[in-house]
Order: sequence, then structure tokens, then C-alpha cells
Amino acid sequence: MTERWQPSERYPDPSIVALDPAFKKYHLTLSAVERLWTGSRWGEGPVWLGDMRCLLWSDIPNNRVLKWDEATGQVCDWQRPSNNANGHTRDREGRIVACEHAGRRVVRFEHDGSTTVLADSYQGKRLNSPNDVVVKSDGSVWFTDPPFGTYAFYEGIKTEAELPHTNVYRVDGKTGAITCVADDVDHPNGLAFSPDESLLYVIESRGSPRNILAYDVAGDMLRNRRIFVACGTEETPDGFRVDVDGNLWCGWGMTPELDGVRVFNSAGAPIGHIHLPERCANLCFGGLHRNRLFMSAAQSLFSLYVNTQGVAGG
Repeated sequence: MTERWQPSERYPDPSIVALDPAFKKYHLTLSAVERLWTGSRWGEGPVWLGDMRCLLWSDIPNNRVLKWDEATGQVCDWQRPSNNANGHTRDREGRIVACEHAGRRVVRFEHDGSTTVLADSYQGKRLNSPNDVVVKSDGSVWFTDPPFGTYAFYEGIKTEAELPHTNVYRVDGKTGAITCVADDVDHPNGLAFSPDESLLYVIESRGSPRNILAYDVAGDMLRNRRIFVACGTEETPDGFRVDVDGNLWCGWGMTPELDGVRVFNSAGAPIGHIHLPERCANLCFGGLHRNRLFMSAAQSLFSLYVNTQGVAGG
């Protein structure tokens, strides 16, 4: 199916579907889904580098991070080996923060080329396989730590996990202290803050059915866990990002009818869907005005211009 897919030659692109009239304001009718590149085994964790006009994203099984250049459209290895890196983001100083499955750690790449380990253990036990990461405006780093990278020699190193598969962590931006801010998420996956950082959304990827959870952010703590979106039995959310209006743009699957990106408003109602020929794992906003959605799918990288902007730093 991936090889047979062709971009739409007509506008509006039929792969972009409004599930609610509210989505129409975000759909640019003269924009279509573009496949920028194909050739990965499992694409994940994209991050936009505006100062370099490029996108980085992970090809976890191939143990590399790829770079797509906006000016030339060329793709090359940015990091290889990558310790089976998964999620990426940037902090407020422009430094790249990465989650490593095989390294079982969260690292930051400094401007001088050195690497700082932000977290690799908690209470004397090694982390499982950090999955996704976001940086709050106060400099604190928040990440999920399911054991996906410990299950097989494919996306990490097969081994026994030492910590529960339910934890979300916070690294203090000033002291570097690591705290567990949630211990009740069954295999936590993607996470993102609301535009005002009053809420943290977290994917519960092994719930039955799977859920998108919401927590109130109270300083360095999370409170008031609730289900923000209860997914259907065949719906698989993964990574996501938030736009300036508070909508969640979420990687989605796992059937041909569901593969792509599902968009939810700030009340948790589905308002739109972007159909892709592959399951979309993760995404981010980028481009000059942060209005280009980059979608890392199983084997390909896709993009779509939309009529909104991603939250700065997201």
C-alpha cells in the first residue's frame, strides 16, 4: 500500500477530512499531504530546527537519526549510531534533548558538541527506555519511560526492566533533581503541555482501551488525573503536539482507515483527520511560521501546511 500511494493532484486533498465544522478553519484547501522521503523502518520523534531549516527524526530500528533539509529536500544521517533514539525536542536555549532506548537515558546536546546526561536512573535503578520528552518554559524536562525498548533487539536492548512501566518523570531545570510526577499511566508514551502549560497530556498506550490522559500542572507536580480522550478498541494514539488554539494533533492508527493524524479540540472532541498510507507515530510543527505539520510515519516522512501554528517549543 505504501508503494502505491500517490499524493493528491487535486485540491482540496480528499485525505484531509473534517469530522466537525470547526476543523475547516485549520484546513488550507490549496495544501496537500506531501511525502518528503521514504526508507525508514519505524520513524519517530521529529523535531524542527528553525535556525538550520531542517528536521530531525528517529529511525529507531536502524539506530539512526535522520535530517531532512528544507532548502534542498535532501535526507542524510544526522546521528549514527543513535542509541536507538526515540523522542526529541529543543529547550529554550535551542539545545536538542533526546530519549535513548539503548542508552536508557535522556540526553542534551550542548552547543559545543558535548553531550550532557539529564537522566539515566531513578532511586538507584536504571531507566527503562525513555520514549518522549518535552521541556517546560521554566527549563524543566518531562519525559515518559515505558519499557518498549527492552522487549527485543529491534528498538533497543532486550533486557529486564528495573522500574515500573507506569512512570512519568521531571528533571528540574536548575538542580537536575529527578522526580516521578505520575506513577499511574500504563505504558506512558507521547506527552505535551497545553499552550499555557496548565495541563499535561499523556498517552496511556496500554490502557484497555487506550487513553489520552490529562493532568493539572501544579508547579513541579501533577494532580487530578482524568481521561481526556477514551480511544476505541482499534485506535492507537502515539506521539502528539499542541497548536496555539489548544488542539491536539495526534499520530494515529492501526488500520488503513485510521492510519494518519487525528485532531482533537481542547475539550477532547475529534474535529479532523489526516489520512496517511502508513501508521503515523509522531509529529511536530515547523517551517518558517510553525504552520507546517511534519509527520513521521512507519517508513516515510510526510508534511502538510495547516492554518494554525504549533506552540513555541513544542
